[in-house]
Amino acid sequence: MNTRMEHDTMGEIAVPADHHWGAQTQRSLENFRIGGQRQPREIITAFAYLKEACALANADCGKLTAEQAGAISAVCREIRAGKWDEEFPLVVWQTGSGTQTNMNVNEVIAHLAADRGVQLHPNDHVNASQSSNDTFPSALHIAAALSVTEQVLPAAERLAAAFRKLEEGYPDLIRIGRTHLQDATPLKFAQEVSGWRELVEAPCRMLRAALPGLQKLAIGGTAVGTGLNAPEGYDEMVCRRLREMT
Repeated sequence: MNTRMEHDTMGEIAVPADHHWGAQTQRSLENFRIGGQRQPREIITAFAYLKEACALANADCGKLTAEQAGAISAVCREIRAGKWDEEFPLVVWQTGSGTQTNMNVNEVIAHLAADRGVQLHPNDHVNASQSSNDTFPSALHIAAALSVTEQVLPAAERLAAAFRKLEEGYPDLIRIGRTHLQDATPLKFAQEVSGWRELVEAPCRMLRAALPGLQKLAIGGTAVGTGLNAPEGYDEMVCRRLREMT
């Protein structure tokens, strides 16, 4: 296997030459050979939204140039489209703060930007104004909110609509309930189906009620929640950019 040498604060390490990750991703691959459950694609997609929003907010604050932010944005859009799925090989078994996945995303973005002629440092540029302690929980919330709004709720609404159509199609059909192997009290088929529908619609109402809390993000808190090393108002700028994208 052809390799190239990458380095971090721990020294040099050989990385597969045909991949775009860096030293910290490689160390995680070698030190956490536990299980085979890769980080879900939904998390990587959420990180791609987050990193683009952070780059644009950093550009608004003057911490990145328009060229740097533009390169990060372009790569993030490709990641969301699934073009670079094989660049995110890490398993879910890693440090508690998700540092390795955060750095995996940072390294891949930086290397792909370099291929386009824009030199970026994974930590100093792609991870500017951020920490694994605020990016990973933010990505979890983004992934969950997107899954609820784009997958769970639409599917549940289609099922509830099918039940409602079934109710309306048989308004007068009577059936007999049974208990202890005997006929019991009668009920309309539409009444029975209405119960099925409510079993779908009630959780949907609860999910919609939970979304505002889920959409609150840790981003901007940086390492310990104080926002140290992030510009004033950075959290609001990132969230505004995320709303524009999603």
